[in-house]
Amino acid sequence: MLSWVMGLLVAGAVSVLLLVAIAMAMAFPNLPDVSDLSDYRPKLPLRVYSAEGVLIGEFGEERRHLTPINDIPKVMRDAVLAIEDARFYEHGGVDYKGIARAALANLGRIKSQGASTITMQLARNVYLSSEKTYTRKIYEILLTFKLEHLLTKDQILEIYMNQIFLGNRAYGFAAASEAYFGKPLKNVSIAEAAMLAGLPKAPSAYNPINNPKRARSRQLYIIERMVDNGFITPEQAEIAKKEPLAVKTSTDHSDVHAEYVAETVRQLIFAQYGAETYTRGLNVHTTLRAADQLAAYQALRRGIMNYERRQVYRGPEKFVSLPVDAAQAEAVIDDTLLEHTDNGDVMAAVVLDANPKKIQAVRQNGDVIEITGDGLKPAQSGLSDKAAAHIRIRRGAVIRVVQTPKSTWEITQLPEVEGAFVALDPRNGGIAALVGGFDFEKNKFNHVTQAWRQPGSSFKPFIYSAALENGVTPSTIINDAPLFFSAGVTGGQAWEPKNYDGKFEGPMSMRRGLAKSKNMISIRILQTVGAQNAQDWVSRFGFDADKHPAYLTMALGAGSVTPMQQATAYAVFANGGFRVNPWLITKVTDQQGRVLAQTKAPVIDESIRVIDTRNAFIMSSLLQEVTRSGTAASAQGALKRPDLFGKTGTTNDSMDAWFAGYQPTLVAVTWIGYDTPKNLGSRETGGGLSLPVWIDFMAHALKKVPVMEYAVPEGIVNVGGEWYFAEYAPGSGVSSLGMNHSADPARPEVIPLPAAEEKQKILDLFKN
Repeated sequence: MLSWVMGLLVAGAVSVLLLVAIAMAMAFPNLPDVSDLSDYRPKLPLRVYSAEGVLIGEFGEERRHLTPINDIPKVMRDAVLAIEDARFYEHGGVDYKGIARAALANLGRIKSQGASTITMQLARNVYLSSEKTYTRKIYEILLTFKLEHLLTKDQILEIYMNQIFLGNRAYGFAAASEAYFGKPLKNVSIAEAAMLAGLPKAPSAYNPINNPKRARSRQLYIIERMVDNGFITPEQAEIAKKEPLAVKTSTDHSDVHAEYVAETVRQLIFAQYGAETYTRGLNVHTTLRAADQLAAYQALRRGIMNYERRQVYRGPEKFVSLPVDAAQAEAVIDDTLLEHTDNGDVMAAVVLDANPKKIQAVRQNGDVIEITGDGLKPAQSGLSDKAAAHIRIRRGAVIRVVQTPKSTWEITQLPEVEGAFVALDPRNGGIAALVGGFDFEKNKFNHVTQAWRQPGSSFKPFIYSAALENGVTPSTIINDAPLFFSAGVTGGQAWEPKNYDGKFEGPMSMRRGLAKSKNMISIRILQTVGAQNAQDWVSRFGFDADKHPAYLTMALGAGSVTPMQQATAYAVFANGGFRVNPWLITKVTDQQGRVLAQTKAPVIDESIRVIDTRNAFIMSSLLQEVTRSGTAASAQGALKRPDLFGKTGTTNDSMDAWFAGYQPTLVAVTWIGYDTPKNLGSRETGGGLSLPVWIDFMAHALKKVPVMEYAVPEGIVNVGGEWYFAEYAPGSGVSSLGMNHSADPARPEVIPLPAAEEKQKILDLFKN
């Protein structure tokens, strides 16, 4: 009887083996070709770097850093082997001992254990679907045998550790180390390696950003497994368990905040490489200086938030009903703050309690904060009992808060106003910093390159530059007196231009007129130059002629420019008269480091000269006066250096606020305004809004730059402390204005503007 039973068992076992063999024989011809893994080339993202090699952007569905096995630290390999496949180097792809052990553990209701080896996981992840069927399992085993036959153990482990998905778009452990800890894989500790090794089983469930508790529990288990397998000592394990981990709260490369730059690069590279942009592993190096970029980002945001503090409180972003039960209320708060995420240092919070003297609110990380005293002032109107329902701050209100330098809290609101900042090297056009708006996620419109705005008085220097070529000198006296142009003269509406302060100061030198930004002075200078001549002249600086119609309003900056155009134009003054085109990309390489394209800094020579060196020198002298005693005097006052040059700009009805300026090695332009143009406020000017941003940035950028002085070019003379073209200097007896210069520098020439002549010029200028 026993022999009969044994015979049946043996026959049954043989039948099963035959069936499996037949199934495998039928399946084997249908297996995918795995030979491509011998030359492993995964999809690699586009990466954008600063000039120093700091990663500032990454594009592609799969974030991956292809890392050879020898460059993967032993602690990372040990952590993965300890939890996934401790006998990896001993078995032939299928770990029969592991299968038996897992079966016994699962039958004995011990903690559930899997039996998939690393090779089996690789076969499944690369070639098979996620469905759980016997057919797929057979394919998995067969593919495992093929992989083990084709590749070495190190090759299999290398591909696995580069291929496996680990959450947050990170593929492979090198990408995961950057995503979760913000550090290269080679620098991970035992504790960090154990945390990362816990991700393959369930990247979502064990994600240290979204599920820190579960991730921590699995980390501790893996550390114990590393001890059990002899990879680390119990003493090392105890240290690792106590190590605090600094997990990044975001996987974006936002440390430098160069999102607008990275997007610009992406567009340029896509135009060249198409879809391969996101899979080929291209590395793009730029002219951007990481430290300058961060300083620009912070300066612009500070400037905008300082403006926001002066605005009327518009009310909370949303109101939610908070249950009385603490657990339920916490769930509502969590859901609400997932919709209203932090915007950099402008953080979201839900109000728990509010009265005119104190606000208590909770942030996304669970911290309960209190806002009192001066921190309540920006939203005082929302704390009044008489406040309108949509303004009143009460329990359940979603508000914004910022931390002050004194570590106290202040209520604020997300700004509606926008801004732009760009800095470039006038010696070659390389872009050092570019911030296209307050926040890229909020508004991807790049105001540096796409926003066409009126430049206001920041455009005046180009009119003055034209005047220098027409015999007007810095000491030429011009009358700051009222002007009126009737409808009969203009052919349209009557025009009575005003100075910003509404005052007229009578005769003054051209130098003083620019320093004080007198509109009447600029208009009279343009009348002398001729609007058509001025239009031709400003085109030399890179401005579009059709955006600056040849009318007298050009003198007040009524045309349209972008911040990038302004920076390029001011660079002409800064570099002695040469027009340099802004550029960003220095080098493109593939994943092996082979150079695919390279750009060298352009050489400045006479072929790109657009104005005479003498003109640039005197314009710098005039613009230096603006930063010393004029509308931008706070520049030299704050930075304590004389080699600063620039011009403020405020457009009609205060819709745009500008400051464009430079030091001989760096040009920078700031613009602040609303996307849909509207009044910034009756007291808001370029000097009050944009200049502080420029000063903030330059305080960082020029910290180690020595004070510089322009060399006096040939053909320039100094008479009585003022600079002149030699042919127009007092005593030369020559004047393109048709006047004799006074030999006495104390009595400089005056531009004569007879009423009849002036009227005729205006009639000509306003003709269509």
